[in-house]
Amino acid sequence: MDIETAFQNVGEFGPWQKRAVAVLVLAQVYMAGQSMLIVLVGFTPEYRVVPQDGVPTDQQQLQQRVAFTEDVDSIVTEWFLVKQQAYKVSLAGSLFFAGLLVGNVVFGPLSDRIGRRPVYLAGLFLEVVFGYVTAVAPTYEVFAASRLLVGLMNGGIGLVCFVLTQEYVGKSYWAVTGTLASMTFAVGIALFGALGYLIRPWRSLAAAANSSGVLFFLLSVTLPESPRWLYSQGQTERAEEVLRYMALRNGNAANNLTLQRVGVSKGGNHDNRNTGVLQLALHPVLRMRTVVLMYVWYACSLVYYGLTLGASETSGSRYANVAMYGLVELPAYPLCIYFISKHWAGRRKSMASFLCLAGSACLFTMLVPAGSGTLLSVTSLALLGKLMVSAGFNIAYIYTSELYPTAIRNAGLGVCSMSCRVGGILAPFVPSMRALHSSMPFTVFCLSGFSAGCLSLLLPETLNRPAAETLDDLGGPGYSRILENKAVLYEDDD
Repeated sequence: MDIETAFQNVGEFGPWQKRAVAVLVLAQVYMAGQSMLIVLVGFTPEYRVVPQDGVPTDQQQLQQRVAFTEDVDSIVTEWFLVKQQAYKVSLAGSLFFAGLLVGNVVFGPLSDRIGRRPVYLAGLFLEVVFGYVTAVAPTYEVFAASRLLVGLMNGGIGLVCFVLTQEYVGKSYWAVTGTLASMTFAVGIALFGALGYLIRPWRSLAAAANSSGVLFFLLSVTLPESPRWLYSQGQTERAEEVLRYMALRNGNAANNLTLQRVGVSKGGNHDNRNTGVLQLALHPVLRMRTVVLMYVWYACSLVYYGLTLGASETSGSRYANVAMYGLVELPAYPLCIYFISKHWAGRRKSMASFLCLAGSACLFTMLVPAGSGTLLSVTSLALLGKLMVSAGFNIAYIYTSELYPTAIRNAGLGVCSMSCRVGGILAPFVPSMRALHSSMPFTVFCLSGFSAGCLSLLLPETLNRPAAETLDDLGGPGYSRILENKAVLYEDDD
């Protein structure tokens, strides 16, 4: 039997899978706290500079002249990151996102090569270690370096964790598990805001936010390797062992469970020469999908973070604001579950529609007159746009994992996530375009949403269609000839 038939016998979403997915999904709470840490620990309170003759020439003179008027404990107040040192707060945040970018690129292909489980466990362990380094950092330099390393691990394990939540269950439940992961990340942002309200000292907050990672690591140690990955690598016997273990825990009898044996080329092993990031460019089908998906992920990130920066200008408690920016995403996920499971909408049309609606919300912000009511204001339309792009972003995760075969799924997600981080890095610069025209930032967001929505219509629908396990399942004109030529070259090298 093939892998999908095996999951139907084992149980597509049985009791064991629900517990395993719960561990992986709840780990998103930990990763969300690490992602939002700099927002609270890098808060800059009100301060005044004691007037003295001359301009402070070094950090010590600046510390003697700066007096904070608010009782706040943050890295700003501890290391006096104000005036000419203020850029270091943004730099620490940028280093975290730079780590995310590198982690997406490195960990994706690595987990496709050596397996999901070892990469996930090693990355989670190291992220917890570096997270505690953040909490006890004696200097800003150590703090910044730890944020880079935490981001590196966070980006990698977040990707692998998402893939595992889908590869542990039957394909019909991929949309549910993927949506639960995204929803829990949003809840994690809100919980981090509440935690920051209860724990004000920044070192204590960093340690408390990191401690949940220890619990999730201990719970994750018992998780097995992905049976889909084992099957895609030609390790059928090990895949059968994992599936039997799942069946036993689910209370199903699967003694006669035997997977269809696959050859080396079918399993995608071939010394891993035919798998990896290179195949995203070589394979004619994957090449087209990757180009479109990279732009979709880039646009989603640009609009999402750009609108978040615009909405963050609202006044009020910073803790409440952090929680609000997480909670505003929650309505998007039930919408995703409903629409992407309907035959008349599916993955492709739903993602395109949500992205176009996000672009429409940005378009209307340019048409709303200043001083309009609360219901129809720039802020409400920006939050509506964020709601829509959050829905499109969530579908992009699910849709992308279904468009790539198991043998190369993490590599595809890694490359798409890399383009996503590029959009996040560029997003803070878009508001500065107001110098050209007041409507220019929303014009950029509007065009990005519309163009990504239209381009996504070039992708095939995946609803109620079998998932590809290997590259051969995709086919593609001329690809067999490419593999044959490469095989001859490898034989010559040997």
